[in-house]
Amino acid sequence: MSDYPLLAFLHSQQTAQTYLQNSYQKLKIENPELKGFENSNPFMYYLDHGLQFYQIGKETPLLAKPVLLFYGMTHLLKACLLTKRPEYPESTALLSHGVTTRKRKKKNYTFLEDEVKIQKTGLFPYFAEHLYQHQNIPFEKIRMEDLFSLIPEMSSIFSFQRETSLIPVGSLNSNVLTFPNSILDSFHVTEKAFINKIKLYLPEIDDMDIDQHSIQLKLTKSINKTHGLFFIHMENNKIYFPKVRELFSPISEVMVHYLLLYNLSMICRYETEWWGELLATKFDLDYPLIVHFLSITSKKIPLILESELMAIFNEKGQGHD
Repeated sequence: MSDYPLLAFLHSQQTAQTYLQNSYQKLKIENPELKGFENSNPFMYYLDHGLQFYQIGKETPLLAKPVLLFYGMTHLLKACLLTKRPEYPESTALLSHGVTTRKRKKKNYTFLEDEVKIQKTGLFPYFAEHLYQHQNIPFEKIRMEDLFSLIPEMSSIFSFQRETSLIPVGSLNSNVLTFPNSILDSFHVTEKAFINKIKLYLPEIDDMDIDQHSIQLKLTKSINKTHGLFFIHMENNKIYFPKVRELFSPISEVMVHYLLLYNLSMICRYETEWWGELLATKFDLDYPLIVHFLSITSKKIPLILESELMAIFNEKGQGHD
């Protein structure tokens, strides 16, 4: 837990209660003191169980790793939801995963070509709306390869097989983004249309410089977290953007990881023969991509979710310098 100092700090009833009370006061929720008290224990346990699932998941063999990481993620998400939604879960419908996958895998099945389908109720659409302001998910179903392609740390392994789908356009905590002009051909738009397309997902644009090689945007404030369209590499802190129109999906990277982990957790539980053969024979590209993703997500998701809890903490002036 020492890797996540805020989560360690919140691991007491007193600190959890104060944190929730401050969050509820900011949101102008009625009776913030009472709600903070009522939710402090479940909030603590969600964080504790989530981190324990992650710790065990990192150490366990690949056979069961997706299940442990998926449930670690869902527990941390539920803790985050309690900071915004003191009555969560408001109904039993919210207890489902909010996603479905094919019940029976077709012959010659590959994970990259598999799809997940979004349901109208359940945890996925609920946290997408209340944590990331996505009231309408921009797709009904999506392929695993497309989801992999939206994770910056996956680019290195994809680069051995094909051209990567993300390009660096800036750096964490910088207020300047630079896009190559070639991206206009991929998106089939003019410079003005491209800027109009992405500015909905950015802080206000203060200035811009356009020439034959690039489009440079100066923002009023920096991008400091992963959110729709822009994805941050956890090691080099560069900001990445999809360079192909097909991957222009304004969703949080947390949503991407959830969908991948959901499907992998279902496969390792219910597609025993395929999963067993993959682990035993490592027969196609699915194997290295899945292993690499599981290594990334086990580190990245707790860091992202802790940073989002830290943002709430710092908004009240309680945080670190």
